[in-house]
Amino acid sequence: MELIDAVELYFQYLRVEKGVSNETIRNYYYDLKFFFETLDKHTTDDFMPTDIQDFVRIQSKEMLSVPTILRRISSTKNFYLFLEKEHIIDTQLKKFDKPKGAKKLPVCISIEEVEALLDAPNIEKPEGLRDRAMLEVMYSSGLRVSELLGLKINQINFEKGIIKIIGKGSKERHVPIGDYALEYLNKYIEGPRRKNPGRNTGFAFLNRYGMPLSRQYFFLQIKKYAEQAGIKEEISPHTLRHCFATHMLENGAELRAVQEMLGHTNIATTQIYTNISSKRILSAYDLYSKRK
Repeated sequence: MELIDAVELYFQYLRVEKGVSNETIRNYYYDLKFFFETLDKHTTDDFMPTDIQDFVRIQSKEMLSVPTILRRISSTKNFYLFLEKEHIIDTQLKKFDKPKGAKKLPVCISIEEVEALLDAPNIEKPEGLRDRAMLEVMYSSGLRVSELLGLKINQINFEKGIIKIIGKGSKERHVPIGDYALEYLNKYIEGPRRKNPGRNTGFAFLNRYGMPLSRQYFFLQIKKYAEQAGIKEEISPHTLRHCFATHMLENGAELRAVQEMLGHTNIATTQIYTNISSKRILSAYDLYSKRK
């Protein structure tokens, strides 16, 4: 079968039976086109069991990024599987090793830098006090950005210092919140928020129009405060969650406890922070050694 006919048949299947968007199909088209050109394929008769194996080897030599290679592998493999299912080809693909990229550790700034970031908002202004409360809560409790922005007042137990979070997969967890965070949270709720047009809504943090804050807005605020604090690292709202976990472990918290507070299903996800802690400790030791 001509490749153009095989691809059209595959895309028709994706549109009608799988409901795949035109944009996704367009991306598949470019991935397959690259594959065909790389291995010089013209018809389905040209397909070989080692095709994807060879494709991976060629792309790796060209120093393409691992995510790009993995995406192209996925697009091509699914195309082959579809053709096999439709009995258009009987090529049994050989097993192949996927390229592995180096794990990138999350950005984590020092405790001093975190304190400078938390001090950056002007708490004399309503939005400044709100932002200070948000930063304090996120660093104190390790919340996800979505959990922070969606936080409702009835989830906060001021008396016990606990926040009830409904996280990923609708899983509920109870997270302790520090005294500083509670203090600024209370100041904001009892102060500027009482005068906000959305004061009768359930959300804790509101913009000037009484609506919950957007992720984009909070991201830009973090960037602004990081610049004011003189932080050189490229950080995002999620950085405070990383810092919460890393600093907890550095100060002797148990891995399981941190896992529960973060809401990680798999402890392996939490273990990445032990790598950050080790890296930071070794870095500090190196600096100390050079000064001796």
